Amino acid sequence: MPRYRPGPAISLLAALPVASLMLTACGGSGPAGTTVSGPPVIAVTTPILGAVVADAVGDGARVEVVMPNGSDPHEWRPSARDVATLQEADLIIENGLGLEQGLTDAIARAREDGTPVFTATDHVQVRQVGAEESVGGAGEGEGVPGAADPHFWTDPTQMRRVVLALPTAVEAATGADITAPARREAAALAALDGALAARAALVPGGARAFVTGHESLGYLADRYGFRLVGAVTPSVSSQGQVSAAHLTALAARMERAGTRVVFTDTGTPGQVARAVADETGATVIDLPAHALPADGEYATFLDETMRRIAAALAPAGGQ
Repeated sequence: MPRYRPGPAISLLAALPVASLMLTACGGSGPAGTTVSGPPVIAVTTPILGAVVADAVGDGARVEVVMPNGSDPHEWRPSARDVATLQEADLIIENGLGLEQGLTDAIARAREDGTPVFTATDHVQVRQVGAEESVGGAGEGEGVPGAADPHFWTDPTQMRRVVLALPTAVEAATGADITAPARREAAALAALDGALAARAALVPGGARAFVTGHESLGYLADRYGFRLVGAVTPSVSSQGQVSAAHLTALAARMERAGTRVVFTDTGTPGQVARAVADETGATVIDLPAHALPADGEYATFLDETMRRIAAALAPAGGQ
């Protein structure tokens, strides 16, 4: 099966001929409810989750990723074509925990029409925002201690839990047996975890604290022994509100912790991040938490993420 590769979004008019061809090549329903031959179609909401699902299903299904690579899932809104992709799929795989805010209604409609939905975060150990990383000024909701964190993909052991749960869901929805490729992907994720742990171990204990753009690296921090001092946007969503009180508290926390690195990500307000850096003398480094690299590989995404973290916190750790 061709692997999913990230690419730019295309216009609806330009996509129509491709979509017509896909209807004759994929499973699902054609015009007037006729059944079309071909492999079953699995629609996955986000590119990173889609890359792993593509490896886990192998040739058992065709994977269609809804969101363009690099888009902010917290603010992205679907086109009519994107909604059609969900409605025509044999199975929808979503992240869950409110990550895909713009797809909530479309997924609910597809579910009502009988399309099975697999929610990845139903199968992970959900992390909650800790009191030590909530530095005040966030108000109520997603930035307070105890808020559920949807960014599980920064921990490959959590992604492995999702992969191991996929065969049952895929077979129930499509009849395809993906046991063998899912097991291979699970083994690869275990190996990736070991490599990331070795990289993280190169960072000295006293240099393991950092600030993020929003609450997007908590699973990685918990898994590999880093400390989150806080976030520029104090929320598990990049669309959270930033207040003067929060920024004052964040700067004070950074000074006490001796933190000199802020990892921004998709949706981080650049002007605010620079203001924090100017106040504290910190270095701002962009670390996309929602985008696949050019090769479309999840392992490359996490390896590059860990390398950049290690290099920023302790230069010898990034070698």
